[in-house]
Amino acid sequence: SAHRSGAGDYPEETLAAFRGCVEDPDFAVDYFEFDLHMTADDILVLSHDATLDRVSDAPAVFGAENVLVRDKTLSELKQLNMAAQFVTDAGEAPYAGLHGEAVPDELRILSLDEVLDYLTAAGEFRYIIEIKDGGETGLAAADQLYATLQARDLIDRVIIGSFRDEVAAYITANYPDTHRSASPEEVVQFYFAALTGKKDFTCSYDVLQLPFGDARESYGLNLGTTTIINFAHAHDLAMQYWTVNDEADLAYLASVGADALITDYPDRAAAVLQGMG
Repeated sequence: SAHRSGAGDYPEETLAAFRGCVEDPDFAVDYFEFDLHMTADDILVLSHDATLDRVSDAPAVFGAENVLVRDKTLSELKQLNMAAQFVTDAGEAPYAGLHGEAVPDELRILSLDEVLDYLTAAGEFRYIIEIKDGGETGLAAADQLYATLQARDLIDRVIIGSFRDEVAAYITANYPDTHRSASPEEVVQFYFAALTGKKDFTCSYDVLQLPFGDARESYGLNLGTTTIINFAHAHDLAMQYWTVNDEADLAYLASVGADALITDYPDRAAAVLQGMG
């Protein structure tokens, strides 16, 4: 799965990144993973962060730091260069000098409809889509996302996730026909159930997306053991791991039965998997 549409090789969640992953056969992407925020005019756009300073030229364009996606319209956000802060592994910043009309469309912010228009025309992909907003905005985002997926006949091809427990609960209550990943609270409950081999374990999600290889994200725990994976599979739960960029980690997780490797470098993951036969 291309994490943030292949954020190691391309400016994250831009059309340039999606095109790069689609058009390069070495990437062999099955899933695209990306994040959604709601704009001021209630349009879902791709952005991992609630603000855009980390990836774009937002402070220069808007004249202030930490401007929220939610406080700007899609038209206003389209002014930004979403690749302004992108740095290659070689230390180069190829798009930093592009501003205003010089910014190509493929480096501007994307709406959900725009990215789905491109990807559904480009191939038979699956999607991991995370709703970032919480509260009433997050619930409205869930409604809009579901309506969009239903209209496009994509419900079965998408896993919806949210780190907001209230959004996860809302999706289960209102859209039981969706595939949903576990919320943080549910992950904790699952973890202890797996460790103890809980006999009567039940849940309302069908996918677990767990951190691996970064102690800051996994609190020093190894969430990629056969005990955890086998317990999940015994309960018909898919196991997906993020953000896995190290070749040894990719190979290990594949060998113990992980169902998806969510990585910034899909080409690297594809090479590891092909090497394993």
